[in-house]
Amino acid sequence: MRTAIGTSDFHVPGETFINRHVAHMFGGDTVVICGRFNGTDPYGKPIFERRARLSAADAVALPFWALWNRARHATSRLPYGAGRRALLDFLKDQRVEVILAEFGTQALALAPVANDAGIPIFTYFRGTDASKALRARRIQRAYRLMMPRLAGVVSVSQFLLDNLAAAGVHHPNAHVIPSGVDVRRFVPGDKAPFSCLAVGRFVDKKAPLTTLRSFVEATRDRPGARLDFIGDGPLLPAARTLAAELGAADRVTFHGAQPHEAVRARLEGTAFFLQHSVTAQDGNTEGLPTAIQEAMAAGCVTVSTRHAGIPEAVEEGATGFLVDEHDAAGFTAAIRAAMDRPDRAEMAAAARRVAETRFDNAVLLSRLESVIRDTLGGGRP
Repeated sequence: MRTAIGTSDFHVPGETFINRHVAHMFGGDTVVICGRFNGTDPYGKPIFERRARLSAADAVALPFWALWNRARHATSRLPYGAGRRALLDFLKDQRVEVILAEFGTQALALAPVANDAGIPIFTYFRGTDASKALRARRIQRAYRLMMPRLAGVVSVSQFLLDNLAAAGVHHPNAHVIPSGVDVRRFVPGDKAPFSCLAVGRFVDKKAPLTTLRSFVEATRDRPGARLDFIGDGPLLPAARTLAAELGAADRVTFHGAQPHEAVRARLEGTAFFLQHSVTAQDGNTEGLPTAIQEAMAAGCVTVSTRHAGIPEAVEEGATGFLVDEHDAAGFTAAIRAAMDRPDRAEMAAAARRVAETRFDNAVLLSRLESVIRDTLGGGRP
């Protein structure tokens, strides 16, 4: 089934879930509609860039169309004029049969065009689009107007669907399908004793300073314990400074941003995965972090928070430990409890089993394809 994958920027190496859809959905019979194209296309796909340079006529008409679309659709994201005609031609020339808009905000731009082209469209909510974005009443209204235009909605977690429902945004054909992980590549290896890993951007939502402080406090009597951070971001310099101030510079390593393969290799030999996710001040939340699914597949015991979809993945006391957001003392105690557990190996094996049964991305991709096929076949999956 010829599928157009709608996304914001392309290609983004870290967006493994989107890249997997581009490469493999319906046997790889896909094209890409992106907001911006950075010139890198490892998959050799036909690409349409929505935010390419405007024609002179479209530049002049921009104020009118921005106001018109905001009044009619509660969003000014929609293509218009020559850009809209070019997109319709692209969809026709590429014989697109269905559109999957990655992120609800992308669906705002594509749903009216898809309807006009007679092409069914689905969207995939993943985090910011169903948390921070919902702070704006205009986005809530835009989503409500958009829902009847969609053939179906998918979310990585029930948490995000509940967020949408609380804002009055509903769809009768909604499904929870996590992004998943390649459980054939992410596998347990020889675990270094008391080794810890944190993966993610150094931003408020990940609370890296809390993770660092709690690790240092929890392992004062374990000088052999180590913590590796993978990621970069605005809080990275503060984290480096804090590690030195806490006298832990020799036990904490900051690797910066790393390719996905480096994350996989590090998880393989790591015993404990730490992620103190919180709701940022602007309302931004996780959906269901891919990094936690990867850690579970690699047989790591996870220490995290009761945040967003994380409790839908991590079973407290069975595959990991969870505390409330911003509970630094509780996070410290949870890291210590994880390291003290005599059945750590059993917990790690249980995490791996959960990943195999619930987060195998090959199975989840097949489920997504079934939802689309069944919906377009006239029935409900």
